[in-house]
Parts: sequence; structure tokens; C-alpha cells
Amino acid sequence: MAKLSGLVSFPNPVNEVSARVVAGGVVLMALAGLLLRQPLVLVPLAYGFWARVLTGPKLSPLGQLATRVVTPALPAEPKPVPGPPKRFAQGIGAALTTVGLVLALAGVAAGAYVVLGVMVVFATLESVFGLCVGCKVFALLMRLGLIPEDVCEACNNLSLR
Repeated sequence: MAKLSGLVSFPNPVNEVSARVVAGGVVLMALAGLLLRQPLVLVPLAYGFWARVLTGPKLSPLGQLATRVVTPALPAEPKPVPGPPKRFAQGIGAALTTVGLVLALAGVAAGAYVVLGVMVVFATLESVFGLCVGCKVFALLMRLGLIPEDVCEACNNLSLR
């Protein structure tokens, strides 16, 4: 059981640089799906989001590439940020890509393309501008008391980061 609990975990803190690299990979994959008219690119996207929600980068090929290859090669210093908001954002990505995949498998390609477009927008905001919309939603839910403070004590004021 200890092995499973070690596998099913999410890092805290998270290196913001690696998170942005992963988001860049999501942008590229989603754009490829849109430009090549291949909605089934949602299969690896949905898998990747679920893998990162459950295990951080451990079972995510994109997470492994970002943390082991790309980030170490960049001249950027590590930037630790709280993990729970990033996990929440990954959960939103998992939900959206799963819905998109179901739509694609049901033959509703237009709906799958809308999901891919949404992924491009939000992942671009994260990758290029460092704006994690899911993290902002997490902070709002904390302020509203819908997420208890003990879930992420370092998150009390994400605007300071």
C-alpha cells in the first residue's frame, strides 16, 4: 500500500518552469489536433492530464519530458509554487479533455474541436504568460470558503506570486 500512496501523489511545491513547459506541450498537441483535423489527439491529452492529476509528472510522458529533459536544459532558475492549485488546474484539464474525447468518440467532432480550442487558449496563457486560470479559480474558491485553507496554506494569497 505504501508503494501505491507514493505513486498516487502530487508534488508540493511544483516548479513553475516545468508547469509552463508542460503547458507548452499541451498547446502544441492541441494545435496539431486542430490543424490536422485529428480530434483523437484528445486520447494522449486526456491520459496526460489524468496521469498528472494522480501522480504529478511520474506517469505522464509530457511531464517526464518537461521535468527531466526540457526544464534542466533551460537557463531559468526553478520557481517553486504551491502544488494544490496546479493539481486543481490539471483536474480541470482532465475533465475537459475527457469530455472532448467522449464527444470525438461519439462522432461529435465539432465539440471535440471546441475543447481543443479551449485547451489551446488556457494552456497558452499558462505557457507564455504564466497565467494559470485554474489556479485563479482555486484561489477564488478558497476565498469563498469552498476549499478549506488547510488544503493549501501557502495559497492564501496567490496574487503575491
